[in-house]
Amino acid sequence: MLPLVLDSVNLLLSALLVGAMFCVWLVFNPSHLDASHYIILQQQGIRTLHPIMPGLGAVTVLITFASAVLARENKMRMSLLIGTAILFIISGVITRFANMPINAIVRGWNSAAPPDRWTALRDAWWRWHCWRLCSGLAGFVLLVIATLARR
Repeated sequence: MLPLVLDSVNLLLSALLVGAMFCVWLVFNPSHLDASHYIILQQQGIRTLHPIMPGLGAVTVLITFASAVLARENKMRMSLLIGTAILFIISGVITRFANMPINAIVRGWNSAAPPDRWTALRDAWWRWHCWRLCSGLAGFVLLVIATLARR
């Protein structure tokens, strides 16, 4: 019963995590935003997502590892779950060491007077976000496969 409960919670939390990454990809695409609108949108995203996303990611990784431990009798499923956790960790590392430092800078920007290098930071943030989304999506796919491989 515990493995089933963990699988259900894991699917829910990872769907929320990767779904949020996907929504950020849809909403925060900077290709058609001027500096003022980009700064306002990005600062709002930082304010709303930063408090919850790191914790959600950490809990999801822990539950994935717990599921892997419970699946140790099924080597394929255990391997898929470990791969899932690694991909989610990669997304977290990208967030922590690439996106969050840029967020800390953007937080202090004035939308009425963007800094000269705003496009360089915008583009770097976007590039790293696309990488973390790819990692998160790949992890989610592995999790779904691992869940289907329960038998």
